[in-house]
Amino acid sequence: MSTNRPSEPGGASLDETDRLLLTHLSRDGRASYAEIGLLANLSATAVRRRIDRLRARGVVRGFTVVLDPDVLGWQTEAFVEVYCRERTAPEEILASLRQFPEVVAAWTVTGDPDALVHLRAVDTRHLEAVIERIRKEPGVQRSRSSVVLSRLIG
Repeated sequence: MSTNRPSEPGGASLDETDRLLLTHLSRDGRASYAEIGLLANLSATAVRRRIDRLRARGVVRGFTVVLDPDVLGWQTEAFVEVYCRERTAPEEILASLRQFPEVVAAWTVTGDPDALVHLRAVDTRHLEAVIERIRKEPGVQRSRSSVVLSRLIG
């Protein structure tokens, strides 16, 4: 009996072993193939081959570091509306924003702005510097920021 599911969103078909590897990898992107293999009952070589195939298929697009803003002391928050030049693709916006560790989250949105970006920084000076760097990115025309005063929920 096959463990493949008929279809995943985006056309990817993953078996249970792929899902298990992705679960372990998402918990610790720095885990070695040997460590993941122990958890998945596979050799390091088998894990590497499967992850290489997942990368080739676009299931795994990259590896990243997720910073904890609280540990870094980044207590100043803002939401920044980013307005781009015509024909700026979401992939270009993503590529620009990925280089900023202060970006907590970002979304494409409906309405006038092209993207909404959640930033965390040490203080307003740090926040201003990050916003200025974002505004200098190719494709970015302008931005509008709202600094968070206090958190009501969450």
